[in-house]
Amino acid sequence: MIKTENRLISGYETVSRERLCVAGQLSDWGDCTKDDAISDISGKIGILLSELGDLERLYAKNLDKSRGILKVIRDTEKSVQPSRDAKAKVLDDIFKLKAKEPESMKLITYEQEFIRAEAENLVAEAQLTNITRTNLKQAYAAEFTATIEYAEKQIIIARHGFRLLSLLDDSPVLPGDTHHAFRYAGQARQILNDAEDDLKDWKPDDLGDYFPPDWNLSNNLNPLYSHRRDQTLESTSVVDDESHESHDNESHRVNARSKRATDSQVSSWTAKDD
Repeated sequence: MIKTENRLISGYETVSRERLCVAGQLSDWGDCTKDDAISDISGKIGILLSELGDLERLYAKNLDKSRGILKVIRDTEKSVQPSRDAKAKVLDDIFKLKAKEPESMKLITYEQEFIRAEAENLVAEAQLTNITRTNLKQAYAAEFTATIEYAEKQIIIARHGFRLLSLLDDSPVLPGDTHHAFRYAGQARQILNDAEDDLKDWKPDDLGDYFPPDWNLSNNLNPLYSHRRDQTLESTSVVDDESHESHDNESHRVNARSKRATDSQVSSWTAKDD
């Protein structure tokens, strides 16, 4: 399961890189159309798509944290196995000796060894039970929290994407006619500003519906306490100051993200342990 989870995480990393590439290509294509409206809207949609790509990268990172918690269960299971084997071996020796020499004095020694082995195993099994329950709860609380953030921020981006699309006039024109000059560049920039603000303002306030405040989970994993600014998108800002000045800067930003995704393709996950 741990290895399968690793492949799942790598899949989201791949989706993130491809999304960033698509965002850059969409912006480039819009510039090539020589249509001001398409160029402006496609460039800004490219920015929103790149934000989706960043969301997927962040989600993969959070899944990896959840996976790390599950690995503690796996490692603890491995550490308990020797005590199980020792207990089973002593018990097997007792059965064999009873079958061959029922009156042997060695039986007393074996039985004492079995008592010690059983006591050691009981301690190990109790530790395993405690760690398994706690870490299973923490691992999937972390994953579900990340999933809620991932989904709700996707919805935020998609809603603003629809707002951008509403600015594009797709009414048919007759041969020789043209659409009116694009007059909504300012509104389009404001939509990106709104998206930026909504992403920054997102907080997991509603998670209290799923997790009671007194839930026994450490603060660094409890979804009611774990939300921090530095855990939001590393590039939450949908529009930087330069992107307000011109569409060329918006295209440059999308293309830079696309190139960054390509450059990091090899380095992100090859070092991940199984």
